[in-house]
Amino acid sequence: MMRALLVLMMCLLSYPDIFAADSPPFGAQFSPAKPGYTYVFPRDHGSHDQFQTEWWYFTGHLQGLNGRRFGYELTFFRRGIDSPDVRNNPSHWAMRQVYVAHLALTDELADQFRVAEKMSRAGIQKAGAQAGVLDVWIDQWRVKAVGLEHRQFHLQAKAEEFSIDLIVESRKPPVMHGAKGVSQKGQQPGQTSHYYSLTRLHTTGSVRVHDMPMAVEGVSWMDHEFGSGELADNLVGWDWFSLQLDNAHEIMAYGLRRADGTFDPASSGTVVLPDGSSKALALPDLQISVNRHWISPVSGARYPHHWSFSIPNEQIELTLSPRMSNQELVTTRSTGVTYWEGAVDVTGQWKGHDIQGQGYVELTGYAEPYEVRR
Repeated sequence: MMRALLVLMMCLLSYPDIFAADSPPFGAQFSPAKPGYTYVFPRDHGSHDQFQTEWWYFTGHLQGLNGRRFGYELTFFRRGIDSPDVRNNPSHWAMRQVYVAHLALTDELADQFRVAEKMSRAGIQKAGAQAGVLDVWIDQWRVKAVGLEHRQFHLQAKAEEFSIDLIVESRKPPVMHGAKGVSQKGQQPGQTSHYYSLTRLHTTGSVRVHDMPMAVEGVSWMDHEFGSGELADNLVGWDWFSLQLDNAHEIMAYGLRRADGTFDPASSGTVVLPDGSSKALALPDLQISVNRHWISPVSGARYPHHWSFSIPNEQIELTLSPRMSNQELVTTRSTGVTYWEGAVDVTGQWKGHDIQGQGYVELTGYAEPYEVRR
C-alpha cells in the first residue's frame, strides 16, 4: 500500500475521475461495512463485489543467497462503478469493475527504487478477481491461492526492469482490525471498512533485476480491506505502519491525518501476539513522533523520515528508520496519486529487553492532500 494506507488505503477514492462514481456513497449497487460482520475463510480472501472498494496488499522483506536485501510491494485495487449507464447496460463489455495494481522493489545494494503499475477493467478477462478464494489479476500480474488449505499464495508480477515470483505461506491466522468486524475511518456512520491482515508470511521465490534472477527468502505481510464508505472530509492523508518484530509479535497502526497535522480520533492499531491472538489499540495508546524529514526531488513533498513509535501501556519503545530515502511512488500511469511506501528497520525496547525488526510505512497526502471526490 496496498496501499494500501491501507490498509486504510482508501486512496482509490482519490483516483482520477473514472473512479469517482456519479452516484452518492452507498449507491444502489453497494453495501456499507456494518458492525457484526462475520469473517469466514477462505471465502473472505476472495472478492467482495457487494462493496465498492477493495484491495489486496502485500509487502515484504527479502534476502538473496549473497546477502542482497530487497523490500517489495504488490497491491491490487478493485473499484466498482455505480452509475445509471452501467446498471442499464447488459453488455459484458460494460465497465462495472476497474482494477489497478502497483509493484515496487527497494534494492538496497544498488540504492534504487523501482516502480511499475497497471490499470485495466473486468469484462474482457484483462483483469478480475474471484469470489470465495484469493485469485486477483491484471494481465500476467496475479496473486492466487495455492493448495486446498489456502495457506499459501503465489505472487507474480513482471515489469521491464524487474519482476517478482514468490510463494508466501501464512504462519499465523488472520487478524481482524477494529471492533465488531468494522474498522473506523471517521466519526460518521458509513466511514468504515472490513479489514484483516496476515501478519507473518514465510516467503520464498525469486527476484529479477534486469536480466539477473536471484533466489530469495524472507517474510511478508498481507492486508485485505473492503468497504463502500469514504474518509471524513477534514482528512488530508494518513500514516500507516506494519511492524514485524523478532520476538514473534507484530504491530499495525494508522493515523488518519488532519490538516493541522494531528491524528483523527478514529485512528487505531493492533498488537498481534506470538500465538496469533491480538490486542486492539486506540489513538491514546499510541505515541508517534517524527524525528526528521526527507524532501522528494521529484514531487517536492516533505515526508516524515524517521520515527519514535511507542505504546507506553505495553512498555514498547521503538525507533523506525527507512532503509532508503527515496521510496516514493509517482503513479502517473494509473491512479495519479503520489505517495511514499517504504521498507524500514526497527530497533528499540520491549518490556525492558532489546528488540529488532522490520516494517513498512505508507505516507499519503504529503505530495497533494487527500480529496474526496463525489
